[in-house]
Amino acid sequence: MKLLIQNMVSLRCKLLVKAELEKLGLKYHSIELGEVILQQPITATQKISLANSLHQSGLEIMADKNAIIIEKIKNIIVEMVHYSDEPLTEKFSAFLSKKLNKDYHTLSELFSKHKGITIEHYIILHKIEKVKELIMYDELNLSEIAFKLHYSSVAHLSHQFKKVTGLTPSFFRSIQKKGRMNLEDI
Repeated sequence: MKLLIQNMVSLRCKLLVKAELEKLGLKYHSIELGEVILQQPITATQKISLANSLHQSGLEIMADKNAIIIEKIKNIIVEMVHYSDEPLTEKFSAFLSKKLNKDYHTLSELFSKHKGITIEHYIILHKIEKVKELIMYDELNLSEIAFKLHYSSVAHLSHQFKKVTGLTPSFFRSIQKKGRMNLEDI
């Protein structure tokens, strides 16, 4: 049985869901961002208990088809930006369409309608949060960060960074007091 979970966008969320499943004695095959595959169907009572415990941590079991699609889009973006070093070999629109087996235009309209921003802007917000993280770690220079996040140049990265944060990456590095946002809050 598959459960889709809203706002499950980090490894910490996966650990939290795992702990809640174990507390309720529910066995699972896998736990991925936004998705849990259970070994067997759960009762309505178990589902309510799980939903209540997840709700306390800001996670929700989803039933609405549109919410499920939007959450899948968000999880694909989070996975791509934060957890994958491999560049896409095709346009993101084609990749997303294939991954969800839906027309990109339909996905884009649905996402924009419900989130209030475009898929492209959502990707940019996540990339900038990743840039902030890498700047704060102070292990890579801007050229290496641009390369790692598949920007065409440092200038492109700097332009997007300034547009989103109002600061240059160099100035951000110098102050390092501007905190990062939780992935769940983007």
